[in-house]
Amino acid sequence: MAITKAKLFDTSQKRAAELMKALGHPARIAIIELLAERETCICGDITDELPLAQSTVSQHLKALKKAGIIKGEVDGVRTCYCLDEEGIAEMKEFLTPLLTNLTTATKDNCC
Repeated sequence: MAITKAKLFDTSQKRAAELMKALGHPARIAIIELLAERETCICGDITDELPLAQSTVSQHLKALKKAGIIKGEVDGVRTCYCLDEEGIAEMKEFLTPLLTNLTTATKDNCC
């Protein structure tokens, strides 16, 4: 059994890593872009827009929902998805300072 050292990092570092892991697949980025573009909840349309099987799309939606980036609401036999405003705000809160620091660090890059 592998021993995790995640407990050695602070909460914000672990949460930022969780968010980035959830974004770590092009299909998930495509889903987020689609939801942002539509600005409404989408039920079955997501599968129609991606070159993936419905079951694969469902797995990506599950990962994004677990990370708190999207939310889903049951509507009969379907689940309608949209961006989770709180999750997006949290993502900005964690990632903006990181990206700003990275941009600043590259100005004085010694390599």
